[in-house]
Amino acid sequence: MSETETPAVTWAAGTDHVALIRLRRPPNNFFSLDLINGVADALFAIDDDPSCRAAVLCADGKHFCAGADFGPGGRSYTTDDLYGAAVRVFRAKTPFVAAVQGAAIGGGLGLALSADFRVAAPEARFSANFARLGFHQGFGLSVTLPALVGQQKAAELLYTGRRITGEDAAAIGMVDYLVPRDQLIDKAIELAAEIAGSAPLAVRSIRETLRGDLADRVKAATDHEGAEQERLRATADFREGTKAMAERRTPSFTGT
Repeated sequence: MSETETPAVTWAAGTDHVALIRLRRPPNNFFSLDLINGVADALFAIDDDPSCRAAVLCADGKHFCAGADFGPGGRSYTTDDLYGAAVRVFRAKTPFVAAVQGAAIGGGLGLALSADFRVAAPEARFSANFARLGFHQGFGLSVTLPALVGQQKAAELLYTGRRITGEDAAAIGMVDYLVPRDQLIDKAIELAAEIAGSAPLAVRSIRETLRGDLADRVKAATDHEGAEQERLRATADFREGTKAMAERRTPSFTGT
């Protein structure tokens, strides 16, 4: 990163013991190692800041996180490094709320589901679109998605790669609060401030009990997910899926 380039993620302590973490790669905030490490670094810094008791994760631009960039030069990291960063996000101790506008697609959906709660605008779009690209889901979605929406609905979303709206996501329990776009950050901060108003040691203790071994389960899931992604990335279907996405057309898969 050059001296003048904005970091992929920034954070700052705010009022009412709430920190604001911001994704800074608009308009799409494409999924990257820098982005996920930046979120993890911010969360760990907030963990160590006694003035912060909860956080909001939001994004500049049109989309929360529009997934991976499959264009030329779009991927400059290994799967192991990426999912190592993802597990760090789950190991952080501070509860946080994701404020989702626009798209949360693929790994971006995984990032949104790493939060304790989600606030979204009705026009937000969510998709675990991996099967439509010809490969396996990642970022621990094998664990987090069924926990939120149930095994059957998770299977449906993963098998079809269907894109759903914020309203649809709220109806199935993926989103906790649905508000107009211009109220999104305010509502997320309001929820985080309400959490921060509780006894901080008690909140962390309760969170650790409720989440249990979530980070370890995500670690086991991403080990498997990453291996399957690497295997399927070598297939003709993956090449067709990513090409079709770039060309904005329906893919024609052959099972090879």
